[in-house]
Amino acid sequence: MAAERVLVPLSDTVTVRQTVGYAIQSGLETADSLECHLVIALPYDVDLPEGKRLNAEAEELLERAENWVEEDAGGADVTIETAVLGTDEYLFGPRDYAEIFRTYADDHGIDRLVLDPEYSPGVTASMLQPLERELERVDMPYDEAPVERAARHGRLVLSRDGFDRLFATFWISFGFYLVLGDPFYWFDLLTGAAVAGIVSVSLAHVTFSVPLDRVQSPLRAVRFVFYIPYLLWEIVKANIAVSAVILRPSMPIEPTLTRVNARVRSGLPLLALANSITLTPGTLTVRANDQQLLVHTLIPSAREDLFDGGLEKAIRFVFYGRESAAIPSPNERDDAEIVGGDEL
Repeated sequence: MAAERVLVPLSDTVTVRQTVGYAIQSGLETADSLECHLVIALPYDVDLPEGKRLNAEAEELLERAENWVEEDAGGADVTIETAVLGTDEYLFGPRDYAEIFRTYADDHGIDRLVLDPEYSPGVTASMLQPLERELERVDMPYDEAPVERAARHGRLVLSRDGFDRLFATFWISFGFYLVLGDPFYWFDLLTGAAVAGIVSVSLAHVTFSVPLDRVQSPLRAVRFVFYIPYLLWEIVKANIAVSAVILRPSMPIEPTLTRVNARVRSGLPLLALANSITLTPGTLTVRANDQQLLVHTLIPSAREDLFDGGLEKAIRFVFYGRESAAIPSPNERDDAEIVGGDEL
C-alpha cells in the first residue's frame, strides 16, 4: 500500500499537540506508512524585524512537532518533512493561506490536510473569516482534528496585553477629544474621559492588530514625532516641484499609475504610508491592498521619489526601528512598476 501523505499546518495553540497526534494516528489507520508534512505559514516578510523573530519561533515549533511525531509513531514507518511557507511573500487573509497550502499540496502530492481547530497563524488575532471555506474553494481535502479544548469559563481576567490596549486606546481617544475641544474646561475633561472610557472598552480589542510593547510602543510614538518634520519637508519639496511644473507654459506633466509592493506590515504602518503618500502633492494612493499600493503620480520627480522609497523607509523607522530602515528601496529590490499612463 502506498504511503499516505498528510499536511499539518502548525501554529502555537493549546491544541497543536493533539492535532499532530491525530494526524499520525489517523494516517496510520488507513496506510502502512505515512509521510507527514509539518508546515508553518508566516504572516510577515522575513526581512522585517518581526518576520525574523517569527521565523525563529517557527523553526523552534517545527522542531518540537518533529519530536511529537516520533513519539506518536513509535516503530511505525513515518517520514517527516518540514517547511516554512510565505518567507518570500505576504500572507494576509485566509484565502492567501488556503492557496499556499494548495500549492504545497500539489507540489508534494498531499492526500489531505489535518487542520487544528484553533489554528491561528497571525500574531494575536485569529482569522476573521473561516479558513475551512477557503480550503473548500481551492478544492483542498481537509480533516479537522477532534481535539479536546480547555474549558473557557471562570472569572474574567484582563491580561497584560488587554490592559495595555485598553490603556492606549483610552489615552489616544481622550487626547483626540481634547484636541477638538477645550483641554482646560472641566466639562470637556469629564465628557472626554467618559467618551474615551466607552471607546476603549468597546474598541480596544480591535484597535491594535499587534501586541503593544511597553517599551517599543512609546519609542514608536517618539519616532513618529521626529517623522512629522520629515513628512512636512517632503510635502514642501513636492509642492515646489509640482508648482514649478504647473507654472511652465508647456506644463510637462506625465500622469502614470504605479504599483509598489511596500515592505511594511498591513494595518497601521500601511495606513500611515498610504496617507503620507497622499499628503505629498503629486502622488495619490488609489488603493492599498495587503502590502501593495496603487499610486497615481502626476510628474516624473514624484514617481522617482516614490520608487526611491524615502517615505517607506521613514515609516519603517517609525514602526520597526533603525535596522529596518536599511532595507533597499522599492526600485533597488524591483518592487515597483508602472502599470498605466504615458510611460507604460
